[in-house]
Parts: sequence; C-alpha cells; structure tokens
Amino acid sequence: MSEENNCKEKEVSETEFPVRYAETDAMGVVHHAAYIVYFEEARSQYMRDRSKDYALIEKSGYRLPVTDVKVRYVGSLTYGDRVNIRAWITENRSRKITFNYEIRSSANSRILVSGSTSHTWTTLDGKVTRAPSLWLNF
Repeated sequence: MSEENNCKEKEVSETEFPVRYAETDAMGVVHHAAYIVYFEEARSQYMRDRSKDYALIEKSGYRLPVTDVKVRYVGSLTYGDRVNIRAWITENRSRKITFNYEIRSSANSRILVSGSTSHTWTTLDGKVTRAPSLWLNF
C-alpha cells in the first residue's frame, strides 16, 4: 500500500470526565502535563468508539508509540470542572497516524487547550512497520 493519506471525512469522538484533584497544582489549576494524559484518554475513547481498543493493537503484535506532541494552552481548567475532549484523526498513513484534540470546560464551549499527537506503528520489539490493513481504516 502506498503512503497516501486515507483518512475518512473528519469523524470526531467526545469524552467527558471531572478534573481530579491529583491533576491540579496547589492553586487547584490543572497542571500543564495533565493535558497530555487527557489527550491519551480522548485517543483511547476514539479507538473504543470504533471497536479498535488499543489493547487489541498490542494483542495483534503492534504498538503505537507517541513520536510527536504539540500543545497550545489558551486557558485552564480547575478542580471540580468537567473536562470535555474532542479527538479526531488528521493523518492515517501506512506507518504514521496523527490525532488532533480540543479540550474545553463542559461549562462553556471555549477551547482551552488544543493539540496533536503523532504515532508510528512498530512491532512489539520496537521496529517500525506498516500498519495492518485493519488499522488503516479508522
């Protein structure tokens, strides 16, 4: 299969949960690193919504390590807020997949944090490989 992008029209998954105390600093504001964990939860939900749980990837002999993270912070969440995260795929190639994210407080629609993560397909022993065809069709 060629390296052409075979993404479908933008399919978005959403997930929501409360900000946990452990994710905040002494002022009750979500620590900047927690947003990367929120990205991971949104990505996992995206895959679960399509019956392609990440655990199945590893069971089939592959991994998707993060190779790039981009984050833009324009606001913050605090303890007690409900987090709403949207995730979608912007690139799905034979060896690479990229997810984009938007994080908002459930109380309003303003985007507080946005970003992306890129991942490279590898075998369980870390060698870069092509994605199995099952995983190219998200």
